[in-house]
Amino acid sequence: MDIYESVTQRIITALEHSTPPWIKPWSCSTGGSADGLMPNNAISGRPYQGINILVLWIAAADQGYASARWLTYRQAQAAGGHVRRNEQATLACLYRPMERPEQDDQGHPILDDDGHPKMKRFAIVRGVPLFNIEQCEGLPDDRPSNRPATATDFRPHEDAERLIQATGADLEHVAGDQAYYSHQQDRIRLPLKGQFRSEGDYYATALHELAHWSGHPTRLNRDGIRCWSGFGSEEYAYEELIAEITAAFLCGHLGLEGKLQHESYIANWLKALRNDKRLIFRASGEARTAADFLQSFGTTRQEGKALQDCA
Repeated sequence: MDIYESVTQRIITALEHSTPPWIKPWSCSTGGSADGLMPNNAISGRPYQGINILVLWIAAADQGYASARWLTYRQAQAAGGHVRRNEQATLACLYRPMERPEQDDQGHPILDDDGHPKMKRFAIVRGVPLFNIEQCEGLPDDRPSNRPATATDFRPHEDAERLIQATGADLEHVAGDQAYYSHQQDRIRLPLKGQFRSEGDYYATALHELAHWSGHPTRLNRDGIRCWSGFGSEEYAYEELIAEITAAFLCGHLGLEGKLQHESYIANWLKALRNDKRLIFRASGEARTAADFLQSFGTTRQEGKALQDCA
């Protein structure tokens, strides 16, 4: 089984158990800070990107890990600790962009109009075994422990509010039970903030609709928004998949705990995933692009846009 099949099968298994990894993939026990939500390398502190976020969220949920910090076997040794015996690694994906000169059938370089060699760009994807720090012993812990996030009354989240307002999106709050993005009016409608069970649920919903907003032809020009084919279609189910993962990425970066509510698309997602082992990679890639785009409007928690994951 190759890396694409392995990752896709894990996503399918989670969906079959009605536990999509991007729907509340964190809990209060992991803490309210971004470090406690987004998977990151325990040595460098660098956050994992793209499909690896979903892979590591699933592994943490399956094994009950409270920590979001991961590292390789050698990194654990270099840090003065070790992975406990009989611990199973989680296979993450290392994406390495490559390029080489194009050649003709005789092995001669192919030149462009200016006489320069044409370069063929491709990528190497391989699996990298990672271990959660809870699978290790003897590691130094120089980070303060995270305190559980608590929230009773609705309290605005400063960074999330700043991000939403900075986008300039046309967003209105109306008493009712509808939350949606209108591609025709380019407008987001949400229930009143006080109608949500928690501020986390409100922001998760708002960020989901902002993800749809990002796909407008004047922005990221995504097919699911540009070529509207109606609710319930396979194309829009894929757009919902992108929006779900985008909102989960943003909630993780902002340190928000919230639950998304789009389980009705699970059957469509399962069908599509079984037919295309690379679909979840494309969806998570487009979600990362959307998340980066929305964060670029000014949130103080914007992460660097690295071109490749670092194990």
